[in-house]
Amino acid sequence: MPSPIPAVSDDPYLDRVRANILALPESGIVEVMNYGRSREGMIPLWAGEGDVPTPAFICDAAAAALHAGETFYTWQRGLPELRAAIARYMARIYGVPEDPERYFVTGSGMQAILVAFSIALGAGDEILLPSPLWPNAAAGAQKLGAVPVHVPLAYGAEGFSLDIDRLEAAVTLRTRAIFLNTPGNPTGFVATRAELEAVLAFARRHGLWIIADEIYGRFYYGEGTRAPSFHDVMSADDHILFVQTFSKNWAMTGWRIGWIEADPRLGQIIENLIQYSTSGVAAFMQRGAVAALELGEPFVAEQIARARHGRDIVADALLATGKVDLVKPDGAFYLFFGIEGYRDVRRLGLTLVDEANVGIAPGTAFGAGGAGFMRLCFARGAAQLTEAARRLSGWIEANGAAAGADSVRRA
Repeated sequence: MPSPIPAVSDDPYLDRVRANILALPESGIVEVMNYGRSREGMIPLWAGEGDVPTPAFICDAAAAALHAGETFYTWQRGLPELRAAIARYMARIYGVPEDPERYFVTGSGMQAILVAFSIALGAGDEILLPSPLWPNAAAGAQKLGAVPVHVPLAYGAEGFSLDIDRLEAAVTLRTRAIFLNTPGNPTGFVATRAELEAVLAFARRHGLWIIADEIYGRFYYGEGTRAPSFHDVMSADDHILFVQTFSKNWAMTGWRIGWIEADPRLGQIIENLIQYSTSGVAAFMQRGAVAALELGEPFVAEQIARARHGRDIVADALLATGKVDLVKPDGAFYLFFGIEGYRDVRRLGLTLVDEANVGIAPGTAFGAGGAGFMRLCFARGAAQLTEAARRLSGWIEANGAAAGADSVRRA
């Protein structure tokens, strides 16, 4: 259903602020972080990042560029060297033709999303968001005056899956786009090739843009070296905008650098949108990104193996309690689970800070479909995750109800 947008404020000074901006939600993730970040001994598993700093070979490349004086305005679309490196990377990993003209460097994956939304959406237009979903996507649409429409993923014994009938039921005359994040944050949901083909057919049928967020595509624990992608099923003329980031694969969350992939016919439009927002990404940051793509494959492989091991450490411990509703995810680096007997997950997140000294995010931070769930990031070291699993499973053993055969969340 469309997200409600309140239009009033108790403070008369704010009366001139646009209603959609005034209504942007506070982050439920940040609430728990602020509540627990100063606790001694806290194990922080609330944010979507690992605990490994950016590797030295990336930092050294950026530092060398700084010392060489690369501190001036640069290409709005991105350094030619970086666009070429992205094209080589995508050709190697996804088997697509090597075409630098398809890639545009952005100041984070979030800016890539806002550029894509600016192309596809106007005020009052609707965008379909299979949910639960990272909250910034819905807020980004709302920021532009568009209407986010959350469409619940189905949930069952195998975890989360797409329901095309629900998407069909949500389409209106104002629907312009669908945003699909797979592998998904927070659920770990991974769309199959068949599901991607169904979404593509759905978008073609209704004349919709697809904004494809595949940033966790390398964090995949099924068969093959990456998750299924729209690259596997699309044709050249499909209206698909891919958003990407350097944050996850290369431990660069604080760098704020990403890219958007689009048909080259959109090149000047995308350049204009970048020009009129950030006027490009710092050249020295882009030099670090080139090093990430050209030298980073062993690091990426290590991060994926580490995440897989972390998933098993925590998931196996929680499942052993018999008091959680949890399906091991096939992708991303989050567990999305319920503790039987606890529906108020906002309060539960604060309680776990107080009583287990572990920080995890409430599922309601990711939309109404997250009610009854908690999100835990397992992109951490084995020792820390083992201790977090011990604390959480101990708390659950003492306080959780026995898990039933069917969860009330399954629909």
